[in-house]
Amino acid sequence: MEETIEWRRFFLRHSEKANMRFEEELVELLPRLRRFARGLARHQSDADDLCQAAIERALKSRDQWQQGTRLDSWMYRITRNLWIDERRAAGRRGVHAPIDDAVTQVAGEGASEVEAGALRGDVDGAMARLPDEQREVVMLVLVEGYAYREAAEMLDVAVGTVTSRLARGREALMFYLGEAA
Repeated sequence: MEETIEWRRFFLRHSEKANMRFEEELVELLPRLRRFARGLARHQSDADDLCQAAIERALKSRDQWQQGTRLDSWMYRITRNLWIDERRAAGRRGVHAPIDDAVTQVAGEGASEVEAGALRGDVDGAMARLPDEQREVVMLVLVEGYAYREAAEMLDVAVGTVTSRLARGREALMFYLGEAA
């Protein structure tokens, strides 16, 4: 009987530690998750809602995450799936999200505030014009710095698909930014 009680205490102690580690890792991931949500949603308030929904889902489903696996990949997948669900629902309702001119990229050093603002607006506008699939890959690989293989796993596509979407996304961005110049 006492042995069973000790095992329960042991399990609870380790369970609490695992939950604390999960929450700590989640907090560390928040800035990157917000940036990813911003890239998907294109509007800051929608991105914040998306990020909040993803965190809520992760906290409710934390037992589905396997310790030792990458929390960031799991969170990006949750965020992306929620975004897809919202887009489908918005399409059925006939709702289109407004495009905000908020910053998604940082201007180069030495640029004046006016030049930096113009460049940020140009890049944001160019990103907004990309098809969703290309924008996702550009956000993960170019903005967040993930390897092609990691992005492929997060998006559940082949590495070749990531490569081609990224190439088309880069080409389109260069074209759109050339138009803006």
